Amino acid sequence: QVQLVESGGGLVQPGGSLRLSCAASGSIFSFNTMGWYRQAPGKQREWVATIASSASSGIVADSVKGRFTISRDNAKNTVYLQMNSLKPEDTAVYYCNAMRAGPVYYWGQGTQVTVSS
Repeated sequence: QVQLVESGGGLVQPGGSLRLSCAASGSIFSFNTMGWYRQAPGKQREWVATIASSASSGIVADSVKGRFTISRDNAKNTVYLQMNSLKPEDTAVYYCNAMRAGPVYYWGQGTQVTVSS
């Protein structure tokens, strides 16, 4: 069964950086796309970034453009979310997502990111 495990979350000061990791149980080439979503308390879950299995770069939401970058390491079956210039409004639970033909969607358990002084 497909399993996605996020890590790298934590507490960081405004302006700081953090890198999230999403390790997949199988080859990330098994998925059409991999991505990240986030959900803050009392708010709807929103899309953050997506990368195709064969792509060297991805796409990010306008709200994080210029600050966040999604990437992958095929050898480690891992997708990353590099977050720079973090703001308090970036505080949320970040979820890894994978999509296969069907479409069929898979989700990780989430990792908490808190941006506060």
